[in-house]
Amino acid sequence: MARGKVQLKRIENPVHKQVTFCKRRAGLLKKAKELSVLCDADVGVFIFSPQGKLYELATKGTMQGLIERYMNCTKGFHAESETEDKATLDSKEEVELMKHEINLLQKGLWSMFGYGGGTMTMDELHALEKNLESYIYHIRSAKMNILFQEIQTLKNKEGALKAANKHLQEKMEEQIEVFGNGLTTVANNIPYPLTIHNEIFQY
Repeated sequence: MARGKVQLKRIENPVHKQVTFCKRRAGLLKKAKELSVLCDADVGVFIFSPQGKLYELATKGTMQGLIERYMNCTKGFHAESETEDKATLDSKEEVELMKHEINLLQKGLWSMFGYGGGTMTMDELHALEKNLESYIYHIRSAKMNILFQEIQTLKNKEGALKAANKHLQEKMEEQIEVFGNGLTTVANNIPYPLTIHNEIFQY
């Protein structure tokens, strides 16, 4: 006769629970030892009974050694997880801060233009003033950066124009030198003099 499938659920009877715990604990530790022997694996098992009693098994070496190996292996993973969690918290805090600043600015605009946003407290006015000063500072910094970039672009263009002008000037001087030397060479190579001897005025 086929054995029916055992339904897993919490055992309420304390006697049955203790008997099952002892049997399953012994079976688990036996399987751990077999896995270590068959596959040459380092196996560590922690078991806490319902009464809080600790049962442990380290198939090779000590449990403390296995724990240290585990900590060394998962150190990078835990560090990455902590970094990601911190980044997530920082992002949430930044979002909440931006929401608060936007609400404060909206309330300030409603109050200034009489849109029915209600009166602002002294603390809110101080915070709004501080935020506006910060925004103005960032705006001025951005403007100065743009101006510096434009000035640098103009300087670069000026340098390029000066270089082009210098190059053209050198080319012109070379052409003038070549042209002048050519005239001198042509004049020296003429076989007959350029002036005609006038015999009328010879006596």
